Amino acid sequence: MVLILKMVLIKAFFFFFSCLAPDQGEVTMQAFLKGTSISTKSLLTKDRGVAATAGSSGENKKAKPVPWVEKYRPKCVDEVAFQEEVVAVLKKSLEGADLPNLLFYGPPGTGKTSTILAAARELFGPELFRLRVLELNASDERGIQVVREKVKNFAQLTVSGSRSDGKPCPPFKIVILDEADSMTSAAQAALRRTMEKESKTTRFCLICNYVSRIIEPLTSRCSKFRFKPLSDKIQQQRLLDIAEKENVKISDEGIAYLVKVSEGDLRKAITFLQSATRLTGGKEITERVITDIAGVIPAEKMDGVFAACQSGSFDKLEAVVKDLIDEGHAATQFVSQLHDVVVENNLSDKQKSIITEKLAEVDKCLADGADEHLQLISLCATVMQQLSQNC
Repeated sequence: MVLILKMVLIKAFFFFFSCLAPDQGEVTMQAFLKGTSISTKSLLTKDRGVAATAGSSGENKKAKPVPWVEKYRPKCVDEVAFQEEVVAVLKKSLEGADLPNLLFYGPPGTGKTSTILAAARELFGPELFRLRVLELNASDERGIQVVREKVKNFAQLTVSGSRSDGKPCPPFKIVILDEADSMTSAAQAALRRTMEKESKTTRFCLICNYVSRIIEPLTSRCSKFRFKPLSDKIQQQRLLDIAEKENVKISDEGIAYLVKVSEGDLRKAITFLQSATRLTGGKEITERVITDIAGVIPAEKMDGVFAACQSGSFDKLEAVVKDLIDEGHAATQFVSQLHDVVVENNLSDKQKSIITEKLAEVDKCLADGADEHLQLISLCATVMQQLSQNC
């Protein structure tokens, strides 16, 4: 009787295993024969997970949203806008698969970082790019200790081999030091020796806004390239291309004003364009929308301040300045725009020089953390004093 019961139980187990998926049945059978136990619940959960994975893999994954600045960053050297001299030299260097140490300097948003990253991608290809390039930005710690350890250790590694596509791969790495003018003099001095010793295995690219802040021993070891501010025509063309690809409606006046407020910084212009697109929600982008996005003080506000200065009434002036501060406008932005108004105004050279000297003083005080309200009152009082001489 016991023997018959055992036979029935074994047959029931075999029937259960045959109902499972092949791989699950095999695992469960082995566990049963070894005397271990596997819960049916875990098997069912695993089965559902496999089915869910199989279902999701068939569907197209939704692309992750990327900032337009990164999305439309140049992928090769030919796509870099307006920097003909730099592009010509780099293309010749890429043909020979060799690069000198480089020093890129110029205003922000003109393509310095994009250019060296595009050149590195062309040199190493997408597979080796991450292994061969070390990029340190201003947000990273780049004191003398980092130069002695991280940069030096990376520079000492030797590399060789060829790319998967068969193209020749240069036997060196690239170290990109972005915002190099913010590095300490001690760190720059330590970098000098590393550049000299590891010249066979590593190339350095220093990127900065102010070349005068780089020590002379470093500049003499690099090929210097100045990046010019982008022309209005080039910026308008690039912005129109992006607007067309992203189905953005923007008027010609809007594009022209966007270029004006970005001041030659293409990165800033693209960011403003994306922000304005999100704000309007598919409607046409106008000059007014860009004014709100860019934090620019409207022209009527500037005219109001100038009119208060011409009135000669300090009470009116104080009220206009207080209103300007209460609306959240930046004092530094006001100083910048007032400079343009003063230069274009029909004032004598002496009056312009006195006002611009005061502008410089106020700008320095604001940078040092002075009170915005007091500084603007002081500035506008000087403007009022000079305008009263015309009356």
